This record gives sequence, C-alpha cells and structure tokens, in this order.
Amino acid sequence: MQGYVTVRGKKLRKGYTTGSCAAAASKAAVSMLIIGEKLKSIAIDTPAGVKLELEIVDIEFGQGYVKCAVVKDGGDDPDLTHGLKIFSQAFLTEQPGIKVSAGEGIGKVTLPGLKVAVGEPAINPIPMKMIRKEVGEVLPAGRGVEIILSVPGGDKIAAKTFNPKLGIVGGISILGTTGIVNPMSEEAWKESLALELRVMAAKGLRRAVYIFGNYGEDFAVKKLGLKQEYLIKVSNFMGFMLDKAVEYGFEEILIVGHLGKLIKVAAGIFQTHSRFADARMEILAAYAALEGAEYSIVSSVYDCKTTEAALNIIKKNGLEGIFSRIVANVSKRCSDYTWQKIKFGAVLFDSDNELLAADKGAQDILQHIRSKRNEP
Repeated sequence: MQGYVTVRGKKLRKGYTTGSCAAAASKAAVSMLIIGEKLKSIAIDTPAGVKLELEIVDIEFGQGYVKCAVVKDGGDDPDLTHGLKIFSQAFLTEQPGIKVSAGEGIGKVTLPGLKVAVGEPAINPIPMKMIRKEVGEVLPAGRGVEIILSVPGGDKIAAKTFNPKLGIVGGISILGTTGIVNPMSEEAWKESLALELRVMAAKGLRRAVYIFGNYGEDFAVKKLGLKQEYLIKVSNFMGFMLDKAVEYGFEEILIVGHLGKLIKVAAGIFQTHSRFADARMEILAAYAALEGAEYSIVSSVYDCKTTEAALNIIKKNGLEGIFSRIVANVSKRCSDYTWQKIKFGAVLFDSDNELLAADKGAQDILQHIRSKRNEP
C-alpha cells in the first residue's frame, strides 16, 4: 500500500483491511484454479475508490483446489491484525454461484444484534460483497465455486479485542467499510477534526451536523437529505468537538447518531469509545424502568450484549418512549456542556437506517438548513 496521510508534518502510510485481504486472496485462488498457473499478485477495487495490487503468498495447488493468502497490512496504524495471513481456499462446484464459508481463526456470531446473523461466520456485509464482486469477475459464467476463508492465529488475536464481549467466538472478524486503513494517532486525529471545523467556520457556517462515522454520514445524506458541507465526523471525541464548536462560534449543532453512540451522550459521556465508558445497557435498562417496564424486561435489556439486541426488546414491548428520552437528553446534556451557548438538536436512527426519534431542536435546525437560511 503506497498511499499516505500527513499529520502534523509526519507522513503516515495507509493500509488495507482484512476485508480487502479476503477479497484479494479469494479472487487470486479462483483465478489460479481456473487458469492452472500461479499468480504473484492480484488487483481489486475497494469501496473507497482505491485500486489495490496485493501480493499473493503461500500458494498451494491441491486435488481440486487452490489455496493462497494475502498478508494484512495496517500501514502505520496500530492494528492487532497487522501481519496476519488471510487465507482463501477455492473449490469448483457443480452448483453455479459463489459460496463463502469460514474456517480456522475467523469468529462465529453467537449473539443477536450484529450485522451478521447468529451462527454465521463474522464476515461483515461489505467485505462479503467485495469477495463476491471480485470472484465474480474471474469465475466463468455458469460455473460454481466454494471459498473457505481462514486466519491462522486469529483466535489468539481475537482474545485481545472486543469480539468475545460481542459474542463473536473463535477468531477475528473480517471487517472494513472502505477497504482502506487510514492511520492516525488520537491526538493527531482530534487535531484534524478541529481543523475541519475551523475551516467550516472560516467559510461563514454557523450550523454544523455532527456524525460519528460512515453510518451517520450515510443516514444524514440519504435519509435526511443534508449536504456534505454541513457534516463533520467527530468519531468518539464529542466533548472535544463541542469545546471547539464554542471556540469557533457555532450557534446550532445537529447531532445524528446510532443508538450505541447517542445513548452514551444522553448520559453525559462525551468520550464514547468503549475503553473509556461502556454503560450502554445500564442506561437503557434505567430508561426502560422509567417507561414503566416490568422487572423481567428491564433485566433482559440489561443482559443484552449489543444495543441492537436491546432495541429488539424495546420495540417488542412498546417502549419506544425511550427513543424520545434519548434525543431530548442528548440535546440537554450538550447544551449544559457548552453553557447554553449553542442550540442543539438530536436525531436517532437504527442499523437499518430507519429514523427512531428527532427532537424539536433537530426539526428546527433541519428546517433552517433545508430552507437555505443556514447562516446569518
């Protein structure tokens, strides 16, 4: 990977995700199975729009199969999976189509609430889509192939991650929403976010939309119809970015987020990374009790491992009032944090990109932005 980012004058090399590795290894294995010759490298496309040419290693031709690997490269980003070999073994089948399964070192989902169904290997939807796309480009029409992914040593690495807490057992997850790893230290990351906000202020903007990441961006653009110029990804640094908003003179901020992030802000947690604070279930259980839920329901919410699992219980038991509490408390907490110098609104959505709640402040700010009365 030859891409770089520059942070505070320091050049940091980008990397590529486990999803990109799996897609490349799978494409290479199928290609070699078809042509009967070894390949030194393979090219794939990534959702980020970057084309990668990745080296193929540990090639093995067997009876009716080809197996090979791509070495995970996290660039200059601290990455537990850096250096792991992501293997793909391909077999031609009588049944047309592409079947993908997982072997050694790749986890299995055991609890509800994730993007992958219980019992399935922990291969996220975007990497799975990448694998199918790349393999489909080299698999002859009408032919079928079975692909088995594996990551030797993945079980030991996974024990150092949050996978066990999420109910993913036996190995790592195959991840990546863009296919590319962008390295950045926490302080450098915060500095870059502050710079982006300062640039917005310099353009005369006095309203901004805070999102936490790619999912929030997708919802804000596609569901709320907001322009990119108002959006800024704050990652886990909500408190830091609220301080900067005051410093740069912003007047209104709309916060758009998924349940897992907004529930923390609603409780006054302004650094939302789980290693700083993870009281999501305690907060949701308390809100369920405030909505009048019976003890058994409150206990069920508390015992959930993911907010998506808790969300299912909330909806099943008619506790949607929790959503209104969350957005109202997000706005209040942020207003108090900034000494009432900024007006706030909050929008809550779920993993299916469906709106769960929006408070009055959010409706006002959205109206201002959409009517192009955003700035004085």
